[in-house]
Amino acid sequence: MTAIEHSFHEFLDALQTGTDEIAFQNIGERAAHRLGFRWFAYLSLSDDTPRLISSYPRSWTTRYFELGYDDIDPVLRRARTERRIFSWDGEVQMPRSRKLKSFFDDATTFGIRTGVTVPVVGGFGRLAAFTLASQERSAAIDRLVANSSDILHLIGLYFHTNLEIRLSQHRPTHRHRNLTQRECQCLAWSARGKSVVDIAAIVGISPRTVVFHLENCRRKLNAASLTHCAVIATRQGLIP
Repeated sequence: MTAIEHSFHEFLDALQTGTDEIAFQNIGERAAHRLGFRWFAYLSLSDDTPRLISSYPRSWTTRYFELGYDDIDPVLRRARTERRIFSWDGEVQMPRSRKLKSFFDDATTFGIRTGVTVPVVGGFGRLAAFTLASQERSAAIDRLVANSSDILHLIGLYFHTNLEIRLSQHRPTHRHRNLTQRECQCLAWSARGKSVVDIAAIVGISPRTVVFHLENCRRKLNAASLTHCAVIATRQGLIP
């Protein structure tokens, strides 16, 4: 299994334990870093109010909407018509207006210069875009996009689909829903019969850390054993 395939499978596992926007932000940020990018951003324009989940600096995202950059952003405009993943580079774009030049200058100030975007176009003008961005182009990222664009495309589509499903379920709030993302991930694999050593290899952490997370799960759910813990977590919708 190649490095990107391993990252992709870990990403899929993590999606199964995402329960809210914070969890999905952590999932997206971890995936971006594993793939060699600095940031990730998911922007959904399906409703009247845009939904942004990203690891961009908050000062940039606030400025982005306050100045109406979402109306002129050439990446978003391209995402409305494209159906496949595409690359972009702000430093080689040719601004056609003062406002567009200001947009590129601002993005560069925050270090956002290049990236790839996966468009998710729906009916009735609905649009979502999943972006992986970096401070500068690199040979490694260029090779990744050239050789693994299909996996990057799937990452964007899976993120969008799982997020929409999870947030539309309106799960009831449980008093024990304070398990961390990593705790849920380790417990989910344990429930499937994986050993501590197996989980450590799959998730990419040490066996000792796996034991630490599983013990936290058992303690937080007040379970007598890991089996009991998995049953409680499954009933409460904490693990698939």
